[in-house]
Amino acid sequence: MQIDMLGGKAKFDATAFINLQLLSSLIVFLVVLYESKHAYIFAPAITLAWYYAYYYLIITKPLKARIRKLDHEALYFFEILTLTLESGRNLENSLEVTVANVKSELSDEFKRALLEVHFGKSLLEALEDMKKRIPSETVNNIILNITQTNIFGNSILDTMYNQIAFLRDKQILEIKGQINKIPNKISIISVLFVVPLIMILILGPFLLNFFG
Repeated sequence: MQIDMLGGKAKFDATAFINLQLLSSLIVFLVVLYESKHAYIFAPAITLAWYYAYYYLIITKPLKARIRKLDHEALYFFEILTLTLESGRNLENSLEVTVANVKSELSDEFKRALLEVHFGKSLLEALEDMKKRIPSETVNNIILNITQTNIFGNSILDTMYNQIAFLRDKQILEIKGQINKIPNKISIISVLFVVPLIMILILGPFLLNFFG
């Protein structure tokens, strides 16, 4: 499931991933067993650490990066979709126009869903399947609201206005959160670099006189 959520970055299936993970762990175990004097202690520990590190590097880290990217692309994509809906087109036609004019990873996922529609799926089925490939809860919630609105016949424009407002508020909160972290980062830099430099400048002459 998580491998499917990696999108185009996934160059392997679940079976290939497990095989590579086990094979690389076995190689690490044999190398440590051969090189280390205390192999019976280090080999199992290092192999276990590598087993989980491999999963993090290949799956977890790229997945987090993709979530951030999709969340970042969502506001622009759904703004264009809303403008297209305002012109009077239905949802499917609006999606076709949007994906033709927006180049992004999120747009590629909708393009794939529309391709599935052309091969016989309904739009709702294609969007439900698309949610399984999207790791972002934010994007999936918007897709859910779109499909529910389409099913119950509510105003899709009202839904999109609400979702865009939510995305804007979310983006503003994220920016404020990053700004609030700046003083902490500056404090850490000051402690690591500025304070030792000041201490050297103050104590330097005394140390030179003392050792001289």
